[in-house]
Amino acid sequence: MEDWELDFRWLKLRHFVKDRFKKSELPDLNALLFLIGIQELGQLRTKFTKEEKQDLMHIAVCRLLSTDGYYTFDGLDTEGWPHWVRTKQLPFRGVADQAAYLKEKIISYFADIFEEE
Repeated sequence: MEDWELDFRWLKLRHFVKDRFKKSELPDLNALLFLIGIQELGQLRTKFTKEEKQDLMHIAVCRLLSTDGYYTFDGLDTEGWPHWVRTKQLPFRGVADQAAYLKEKIISYFADIFEEE
């Protein structure tokens, strides 16, 4: 995906989520990772601890990277939280490269969800 297309699709997704959740500001990368983490956890709660929020973002990253074989789902713990195992080295060469990769994966994740609805 070219840079301009990624930027356009990323902004479009952020506006969609902002409108869908009736927020005043556009969500950033971390907010979308948090949202995916909640979706993957499957436990809707109104409050999460700081550590749980970090865990939710980790779940999201693992889920997103699993589509390219970097992580494999290992099962749920006793509290129902998913766990993942890294299966190969990550390809990132820097923060910008990582952010672009995650943005593409987030766009694909939401596109898949919308197709199911």
